[in-house]
Amino acid sequence: MTDLKAVVIDSDLFPDETFEWGTLKWLCNAKLSPGAAQTLGLCHIWPGQRNPRHFHPNCEEVLFMLAGSGQHSFDDEVVELHRDSVIRIPAGVRHNLSNTGSETIICLISFSSGDRETVFLE
Repeated sequence: MTDLKAVVIDSDLFPDETFEWGTLKWLCNAKLSPGAAQTLGLCHIWPGQRNPRHFHPNCEEVLFMLAGSGQHSFDDEVVELHRDSVIRIPAGVRHNLSNTGSETIICLISFSSGDRETVFLE
C-alpha cells in the first residue's frame, strides 16, 4: 500500500526560486518526492525578460502556456507561443523562452525525469 504522505504534497510548502527574469516553483521531482520519475513545475517570466538558453541532456520537456505570449527558441528556429500553446522539447535541444508580451508568462513545465539535468549556455 502506498504511503499517501509520500505522494501528496502541499505546494505552498515549496518556495519560489527567484531570478532576474522571473520565478520557478518546483511541484514534483525526485528531491521533493523520493522515487518520482518526473519533474513538474510552474514558471513565470516577466514582460520583456527571458530565461537563459539551455538544454536538458537526460530528459525531454513539455511546456504548456497558461498565460502570456512569447517566442521560444528551438535550436536554430523560433516559434511563437501564446496561452494554450504546448511545445515538446526533446532531450538535447537548445532552447529558452522570451516574453514578448505585456503580461507575465505563466507556464507549466514537465520533464521526463525526476532528476532533470540542465546545461546553461549563457
